[in-house]
Amino acid sequence: MTSAESRRVVVTGLGAVTPLGADLPATWERLVAGESGIRPIASFDASRLACRIAGEALDADPSRVLDRKALRRTDRATQLSLLATREALADAGLPERLEGPLADATGAFVGTGFGGAATIFDEIRTYVERGPDRLSPFFVPMAIANMTAGQIGLVLGARGPSMATISACASGAHAIGEAAETIRRGDAEVMLAGGTEATVLEGIVGAFSAMKALSTRNDDPAGASRPFDRGRDGFVIAEGAATLVLEGLDHARARGARILAELAGYGASADAYHATLPAPGASGAVRAARRAFAKAGLEPRDVDFVSAHATSTPEGDRAELGGLRELLGDRADRVPITATKSAIGHTLGAAGAIGAAVSVRSLVEGCVPPTLNLDDPDAEAAGMDVVRGAARRGTFDVALVNAFGFGGQNSVLLLRRWVDA
Repeated sequence: MTSAESRRVVVTGLGAVTPLGADLPATWERLVAGESGIRPIASFDASRLACRIAGEALDADPSRVLDRKALRRTDRATQLSLLATREALADAGLPERLEGPLADATGAFVGTGFGGAATIFDEIRTYVERGPDRLSPFFVPMAIANMTAGQIGLVLGARGPSMATISACASGAHAIGEAAETIRRGDAEVMLAGGTEATVLEGIVGAFSAMKALSTRNDDPAGASRPFDRGRDGFVIAEGAATLVLEGLDHARARGARILAELAGYGASADAYHATLPAPGASGAVRAARRAFAKAGLEPRDVDFVSAHATSTPEGDRAELGGLRELLGDRADRVPITATKSAIGHTLGAAGAIGAAVSVRSLVEGCVPPTLNLDDPDAEAAGMDVVRGAARRGTFDVALVNAFGFGGQNSVLLLRRWVDA
């Protein structure tokens, strides 16, 4: 592999599993149509909870990528990621099982907030009720957060750099950004990068409820996630996964790949302010964005739309809009903003990766999905161009994707529409 200092990184494949569909095309179609994937919780009895709604990936079928034995030995978070990654490989025109030099040159970075949460809860229940000698020998390899990236190697053959990024709701975007940096420095030619989360579980929903972080609009699931709206009362937890195939430009061209977009810039920062609240004015996020612009050779005036983090919590939404006003300056009222969590819910560690995958599709299709449930914009949204009502059609060249996590960890991606030179 070459060691060129300015290797360009492009996106050649996309895959996603969300509450709107078992793959990215299904998700995209329903997202653009303004449909919601949030509904009453179906995977367990939620009657003991204050919040009884979620975004569940009910159409996901992990048996498409794993046999019966492997299904019993992998956590749902890993299963969702394998589905998204297999789809992304096919979308990129790559084999479903990598071999030879291509396998050696392909790595996997997968972000997650909780890792194998369902496995942890199940095994702790077994430990309490039946004792330590009844714990599964697969408990540890199913639960540890790095195992999803490891299983991409085991199941799909990627033998290059492999790791997990763990930064709460910034995890998926961090994985994509760090994967791009891995290609730029010559440590891989292809990276399978994204995020996954499967935390629609009574214990975790209950824990977020204890923080007063979740919406309790149980009688109106589709209307519960309301970024930037005065009526919002918290976020809606969801599960899902997304994977992007990233390649060095020369490698993609050499194999005749269809190029979807360029990952032009990536920035990361820490607020160093509070465990759960964002810094005032999203100052840390603004610093991350400025780093992304500097590395991309772009300016804020080049942004054509924003995929907002926009969880539907008052403090988070307010800070993000303030940061966008500072960053975009006198164009803040003319840059379309979309919030996919209004339709999907908050997939935590997968959120930034899903936002990135949807943004690439937006650049390719010339279409920005609408933000749902924005009936009464709050004061911070006044004058901002939040896309609502219907999808926005047009030509969009540069997308900014925000992803922020508890702990004050921020990740910003800049994606550029691909035009063959």
